[in-house]
Amino acid sequence: MSKKTTKTSFEKKLNRLEEISVLLESEDIGLEESIALYEEGIGLSRECMAALKHAEIKITELKEKMDDVSSEEDLQEE
Repeated sequence: MSKKTTKTSFEKKLNRLEEISVLLESEDIGLEESIALYEEGIGLSRECMAALKHAEIKITELKEKMDDVSSEEDLQEE
């Protein structure tokens, strides 16, 4: 999956979560639809949280690599 597809997919999921939140706050939907929307929202929330966790891990790895490179450069300068 490309980075653009991942970004778009994440943003679409987040936007859908916002839509669901607005719908659930309205008084225009019935119980069955509310339950279905809530269930959809929980699934989307889990997917977004997993994507954010993956991004956090990736950032941590990149930061550690950068710190390692900086440390090696410091040693070479001495």
